Amino acid sequence: MLDQGAPPHNQIPAAPASPGVAARLMRRKPVERLVAEGGHGEGGQLRRSLGLWQLTMISIGATLGTGIFVVLGDAVPKAGPAVTLAFVIAGLTALFSALSYAELAGSIPVAGSSYSYAYATLGELVAWVCGWCLVLEYGVSVAAVAVGWGEYLNELLDGTIGVTIPAALSSAPGEGGIINLPALIVVLLAMVLLLGGARESARANTIMVCVKIAALVLFCVIGVMGFKSGNYADFMPLGMSGVSAAGATLFFSYIGFDAASTAGEEAKDPKRDLPRAIMLSLIIVTALYVLVAAVAVGAWNWKKFDGSEASLAGIMNDVSGQTFWGTLLALGAVISIASVVLTVLYGQTRILFAMARDGLVPKALGKIHPKTGAPRLNTVLVCLFCGALAALIPLGKLVDATSIGTLFAFGLVNIAVIVLRVRRPELERTFKVPFGPVLPVLGFLFCAYNMSSLDTVTWVVFGCWMAAGLVFYFLYGYRRSRLATDDALAVTAEK
Repeated sequence: MLDQGAPPHNQIPAAPASPGVAARLMRRKPVERLVAEGGHGEGGQLRRSLGLWQLTMISIGATLGTGIFVVLGDAVPKAGPAVTLAFVIAGLTALFSALSYAELAGSIPVAGSSYSYAYATLGELVAWVCGWCLVLEYGVSVAAVAVGWGEYLNELLDGTIGVTIPAALSSAPGEGGIINLPALIVVLLAMVLLLGGARESARANTIMVCVKIAALVLFCVIGVMGFKSGNYADFMPLGMSGVSAAGATLFFSYIGFDAASTAGEEAKDPKRDLPRAIMLSLIIVTALYVLVAAVAVGAWNWKKFDGSEASLAGIMNDVSGQTFWGTLLALGAVISIASVVLTVLYGQTRILFAMARDGLVPKALGKIHPKTGAPRLNTVLVCLFCGALAALIPLGKLVDATSIGTLFAFGLVNIAVIVLRVRRPELERTFKVPFGPVLPVLGFLFCAYNMSSLDTVTWVVFGCWMAAGLVFYFLYGYRRSRLATDDALAVTAEK
């Protein structure tokens, strides 16, 4: 008697079909797999050596710097005294996104930050787009910060030894120079620290963060002595559109609070400490930004900020009537901006590390040095790329390009929180965004609003960047991703 469950002798069971293009683009990486692979790289493993204090300092180090020391001079001419309101708007945008980051960091404590969160919730293509935006955010912001560092280095040299670096060697070609040598130097110095490992870099960063906070407190103490209420008489001279434009630019000032999330695989207790570090750093940074901006605009007429990239040092010189205090602030700025370069470069290398582990970029970027526990080749290549940008591209062009990439990535994080709650309601969450989906939705809308305030040229640059990223993905990552390899092996095995 024939086995009723057996197929007829003339029929062969069909081989399982390979997933279609749409299914491959939307494939998600399970949260459990993301967490299980945490720390593992090619030939080694990242070391868990960072506690809450170090993680908070990483986020403050990556955030507090050029945004207040340099970009303030670009934002005040757009908003006038209402630049303080612009800081609040940018801070609210960052706050909503920070809440979402905190929830996801506690649930998925891995190195890839929003790239990994998108991979677990929105699929591979969206994750790639998010990761590509993070390359723009971190890589280009390092270059912008390094350019600002050179401005304050010149201020420091002028105040101490009476010389400055010639414009030909301290300005990008688009600004009349040949190369911005100081910007390149600070990136290379950060590279040396990063090659020593995460623990050593965190120690150096902590010292620099303490210096930068002290420098800003000193500015407020001196600057308030020159406060003139009349400088606030015409509070919003360019209307709300000016405030919106300034807010979009100043969002650059908040880039970096998510840096702690890139340290998820080097944190001692990531589920507990990552959410706390993200929120603590944002609160501290926002309070300092608003305070410093309020004092600065009270001490100087808003029109005086136009073209001044070292405005805080100039205010201190004017108020005190001597160059000593401005020189001291310039020293603090040189140290503090260097910490931004260091920590943002750190975040960039860890994101690429996660993408390399997933096969979306070459595996060599995920190789760990056995002695230092750092991705050495990854670090060298990232630093050389960012150093070249800093040496050759003007600051203004870099700031807006960084802001749009960041806003896009932050918007995706807010969506990812909602999606993960729907798909994985049982997942352990050491922190939850309050008021259900309301705040993540507001976070997404704030990001979209700030993006709409950026100019057409910035959108064109962003579009070209995205197009280049999609070309790379379809030529490389689409077929080489580990999920694609696993799918192919599964199909082969069942045949």
